[in-house]
Amino acid sequence: MAVQTKGKCKYCGKTYSKSYMLRHLADCKERKPLTADSKKCKYYELAIYGRYDKAYWLIVEIREDAALTVLDSFLREIWLECCGHLSSFHINGVSYDSVPVEGLFWGDPAENMNHKLKTLLQKGMKFNYMYDFGSTTELIIDVHDYREGEKRKEAVTILSRNMPPGILCDQCQEREAVMICMECYWGGEGGFLCKACLKKHDCEEEMMLPVCNSPRMGVCAYEGSDSYPEEFEPDIKNIKKVLAKPQK
Repeated sequence: MAVQTKGKCKYCGKTYSKSYMLRHLADCKERKPLTADSKKCKYYELAIYGRYDKAYWLIVEIREDAALTVLDSFLREIWLECCGHLSSFHINGVSYDSVPVEGLFWGDPAENMNHKLKTLLQKGMKFNYMYDFGSTTELIIDVHDYREGEKRKEAVTILSRNMPPGILCDQCQEREAVMICMECYWGGEGGFLCKACLKKHDCEEEMMLPVCNSPRMGVCAYEGSDSYPEEFEPDIKNIKKVLAKPQK
C-alpha cells in the first residue's frame, strides 16, 4: 500500500506523518517533564513499520530493562498474532528466536529472547523482526532515541500509531472496505469489499478476513487485535487541556 499515513500524538492529539511525529514528540509541550521527585528510568524510543508496507507504523517507548520477549509479545498482541507462529529478531547478525532450535547442521544457533534490551540496542541502529516463517510478516525496527523518563508501570507505551488507511471497496469504488475475499485477492481480482458489496459476493464465507490496521492484514488467519483498538486514542486529559487553551 503505497500511501503515507498519519497518526495522533499521545500527549497533545495533533496529527502528523511518522517522520514528522518523531520530531514532534521530542518537543511536544504537553509531554510531562521530569521533576526532582520523579522515579526515573531509561527508555528506548522505537519506530516500527512494515518492511514491505510502510503505511503501517508504530512509535513506542520501551524500558531498557525489558527483555526481547516483552517486545515480541507486544508486537504479537497489537499487530500479528493469529495461530501462535514462531518469531525472530535479527540484531547485529544474531538471531533471537521465540523457540530456538538446537543442533543445527549449518550456521550459528539462535539465541533465546530473554536478553534485556539494554544489552543489545543502541540509538541509531536498525534491526529486523519476523513473525511466522511460512506466511511471514516482516518488520523494521528503528531505535530512534534513548532517553531518561519518568518510570511507568507499563514496560511499553504507545506514543503514536498510524490511523487506519481507509481502503476503498474494489467492487463499488465508493465505500470503505470492511472485509477481504482472499480467493479474489490472491487471484488478482481485487478482493476488498464494503458491507453492501459483501452481501452480494459469491465466494465462500470462510475465504473472508476482516480489514485490519496491521501489516499482517489478509495473511494466514489474522483477524485483528483482541487487545488494542484499530485507532490509537491520545491521552484524554491532555487533549481537554489543549482544547481549553485560548487561541492566539
